[in-house]
Amino acid sequence: MSHDPTVALSRRPPRVRLWLAIGLALAVTGVVAGLSLRAVESHDLSTWTRAQLTPSVQVISASAMGDTQALTLPGHLDAWIATPIHARVAGYLKAWHADIGQKVVAGQLLATIETPELDQQLEQAKAELARAQAGVRLAETTAKRWKNLLESHSVSHQEADEKASEAETAAANQLAARADVDRLAALESFKRIVAPFDGTVTARNTDIGDLITANTSGGEPLFAVADTHRMRLYTQVPQGYASSILPGMKVKLLVLGHGGETVEGRLIGTSQAINRTSGTLLAQFEVENPKQDLLPGDFAEVQLTTHAAANTVTVPATTLLFRAAGPQVAVLGKDDKVILRDVHIAMDLGDKLEIDRGLQPRDRIIDHPTDSLSQGDDVRLALPTDGGHRRAKDA
Repeated sequence: MSHDPTVALSRRPPRVRLWLAIGLALAVTGVVAGLSLRAVESHDLSTWTRAQLTPSVQVISASAMGDTQALTLPGHLDAWIATPIHARVAGYLKAWHADIGQKVVAGQLLATIETPELDQQLEQAKAELARAQAGVRLAETTAKRWKNLLESHSVSHQEADEKASEAETAAANQLAARADVDRLAALESFKRIVAPFDGTVTARNTDIGDLITANTSGGEPLFAVADTHRMRLYTQVPQGYASSILPGMKVKLLVLGHGGETVEGRLIGTSQAINRTSGTLLAQFEVENPKQDLLPGDFAEVQLTTHAAANTVTVPATTLLFRAAGPQVAVLGKDDKVILRDVHIAMDLGDKLEIDRGLQPRDRIIDHPTDSLSQGDDVRLALPTDGGHRRAKDA
């Protein structure tokens, strides 16, 4: 009996050798498939990681502005004429004859002031005038007598001249006393507080028995009267639109609380100067008020037509970046790389911005840019989350 292993293997049946070859092939195939799968998964993982590191952005297009545009600005109404009325004399309020909301005409009595001290001063001034008049009569008579004595050489020229000078001094004292009486009489007329023009009493800050102090222009007035048959409309126009405010231009204004009714106003002048603090031009318009329903102090929305500056575009406020370099907007280049543009804001409309330098209408602008976005960054486009923005195509 032979024990040679080579002879024993060669004697195995052919079927066994076939199954061994098939098993070996399957094992090799499994290893190759596993290695290929791992390579694919590794490639997919790398691709996904790179995609996550590349920020996703939405882009919009700037809107070009036409030659003219409607602009709405806040404004306020004032009376055509309005004045506070202060007391010219001191005393106590004796009576008032007009209350708030009452229509008055020029010269109508509003109140009377009781002035006992002023009355006594006037009486004293009248007494001083009477004394001065008596002094004039005596001085003139004396001067005439001394002039006659001079002709008979009974007195010297010096004595006669002195008497004549005393007569002139007495006449001057009489004029001064009369002027004092006239001054106090004029003050007496201010005991009657009257309306300076036709209008409406808008304030009454006094009552019977109140102590009245004279010449307190910085204090609270006794009355306030306003003429509201016409109104003055004031609005602040941004510097970029100051050139659109032309003589004779008309505006529409919407006053709150008037049921949406619009009123027309006509330009009557501007301040001809830009306010350094607000960067605006003060414009004044005339507004007719036949129904007297527009009130001083009313807030109004002023609608006017302005001429847009060349190359001005409109973008949402959400596109703006505020950094040390100033306001910037991120634009997407043709190679999908970020370009940061320095821009100048001509007008801030709240949710929208008017840009007159730094952007073109066909630029692809990144909306809601992140603070980490930098010049030259690679980004990928994403569909907008809201239906209001449409993804821009390459210019």
